[in-house]
Amino acid sequence: MQITSDKKRAFRTSGRLAWSASLVFAGISVCFAFCSIFLLATTAVAAEPQEAVRQLETRLSKLTPANPELLADAEIFHKGAVWALRYDQSLAAKDIELLNKGLARGLQRAESIAVNKTPWTKKTGSVLRGYVSAVDGSTQPYGVIIPQSYDGTRPMRLDVVLHGSSKPVGMSELRFGTRFDQGDENGTPGPDVNYIELHPLGRVENCYRWAGETDVFEAIEAVCRNYNVDRNRIVLRGMSMGASGTWHLGLKHPDRFVALGPYCGYVDTHRFSETPIPSFIKVGPLPDHQESGLHMLDSVDYAANACVVPAIAAIGDLDVFFQAHVIMGEAFAKEGLQMVNLISPGTGHVIDPVTHAEQMRRIGEYAAKGLDHAPRQLRFVTWTLKYNRCHWIELLGLKQHYSRAEFNASVADDGSIEVSKIENITQFAIHPTMLQKDGAKLRIAGVDITLPKSDTALVIAQQDGQWQPLGPRGSVVLRGKRPGLQGPIDDAFSARFVCVRGTGKPWNPEIQAWASANLRRFEYEWARYMRGDLPVKNDTEITATDLNEKHLILFGDPGSNSWIAKALPSLPLKWTPESLSIGEGVFSSVEHAPAIICASPLNKDRYIVINSGHTFHEKEFAAFNYLLFPRLGDWGIMKIEPGADQWQPSATDFPEKVIRAGFFDEAWKKPVLEK
Repeated sequence: MQITSDKKRAFRTSGRLAWSASLVFAGISVCFAFCSIFLLATTAVAAEPQEAVRQLETRLSKLTPANPELLADAEIFHKGAVWALRYDQSLAAKDIELLNKGLARGLQRAESIAVNKTPWTKKTGSVLRGYVSAVDGSTQPYGVIIPQSYDGTRPMRLDVVLHGSSKPVGMSELRFGTRFDQGDENGTPGPDVNYIELHPLGRVENCYRWAGETDVFEAIEAVCRNYNVDRNRIVLRGMSMGASGTWHLGLKHPDRFVALGPYCGYVDTHRFSETPIPSFIKVGPLPDHQESGLHMLDSVDYAANACVVPAIAAIGDLDVFFQAHVIMGEAFAKEGLQMVNLISPGTGHVIDPVTHAEQMRRIGEYAAKGLDHAPRQLRFVTWTLKYNRCHWIELLGLKQHYSRAEFNASVADDGSIEVSKIENITQFAIHPTMLQKDGAKLRIAGVDITLPKSDTALVIAQQDGQWQPLGPRGSVVLRGKRPGLQGPIDDAFSARFVCVRGTGKPWNPEIQAWASANLRRFEYEWARYMRGDLPVKNDTEITATDLNEKHLILFGDPGSNSWIAKALPSLPLKWTPESLSIGEGVFSSVEHAPAIICASPLNKDRYIVINSGHTFHEKEFAAFNYLLFPRLGDWGIMKIEPGADQWQPSATDFPEKVIRAGFFDEAWKKPVLEK
């Protein structure tokens, strides 16, 4: 659809209302209501920022509110100040002023919590809040915009609004916070709309991938805990990088959102990298394992899922990234779908208020209906078990990861399910939504399976060439690659993990020096770019809770790290003090070391990773978010080069060379040979 100038005039009035809630992201003047505590704190901060940080930290450590989540609402200011002082070597006057205000606001909230008065939890308008991430224990901020009509008595629609690209700097959290923090008592009244807006930080700049993806869903849960949200009416939308995140999260989790509203965002890696922008880095042909890994990330591969979640896209016809929406439109057409793309004439890479108003109007129509959790027609496409759920169907096993998997089915009036297409799938579960009529049939590949009436999901698997029921979901033990344990290495850092430093005597000192340098690199990159302190323990400090609840990221060799030694007999590699092999080829373990991920032999529900953090590094983090794709897959053999013992994050090169890399098979046993 193209919106003409005449249509723009027709939409202008409604555009103002729909646009008002989004003006926060364009930047509005922020007004702070300073109480006496705030003024005193500001004076102290101006004199000595580091001392003010310590004062705030001490004050926060003494608080024990009945609702511990309230601490995060104050801690976000402390965290923002710490990162600003840690990573910004010189601050402009306006940044120093913002730093001082942030610390003062943190003290103000701490004092309010101490006397059990938290007015920001009840106010309308823009509010800055926080939560503690399960991934690394870091405090992450989010903004909410509460409409005037919200009173908590009835569930309200929630719009998750993803922000655009913003290069990560020390001041990122504090600058993000100014968009929403208007003081706790007063401020601009809430907008006259019928939805709450949530603005996650998403760990600044990763296109809502990896821990940034987890960040969005954790922020949603935080808002649902603090406000009365209608989970059947959650909208996902955003502009630029936020639109890319909307495509990415919305099409891969199509049953979580009632509608998508991407406004000019990229959808693939290769073609987007060819955008004619001088600074862009072109992604040319990649090794097979890296090309395969792109199927996990590129949202264009999930276009078919728009038949489940409606998408109302918008873009300006002069936008330099216009081709991205053309590419997605072509993908829709291949799937037999027509993409709704509102085009604003004469508009570049900005949001046109009138076009946005029409986008919001259409989104509102879907939001008013709410989610249908029992669709009679269901089609779901994925390329990985990381994205495996769509309403009443849950995929539990694939023949091969990073190849297209598709499930198509229709439901009859008597509750019987006819599966018309099942491709690259070995195991799935039907959830109770479709198990409410006793005696209904599942017809799949010419086989009829009687479906019992049940309040629990039923697992169906392919065995000896036939589809058979295995039993209730909770009683079936999943093996091999499975949801949440499917790789690649980078996936381990999207959920709770702990890095484990070896303290024993290494088999080879050179390998230990490299492993220690690798941990230093990960610690630096995680804090700077993923906005949290890396959780690290010595191998002698790991507890039963760590084993039960966290992925173990082990650094060292079987001599230095006791947990590598314990896991080694069950790992998909051979490693001795003299040699190393994964699949074919034997390498000297004096000069080579593995970087791998697999299902942990110490806990069936967790990963073990050896000698690797993210497989992309500062060069990619500091460049463009589209470069944050896996470089190793599930494993790599690394040749160690001189200088590891002296390596520091300021160095340009890291002392290693990738000799081989790839994926393991679906059983986590053998490496998959590249084509």
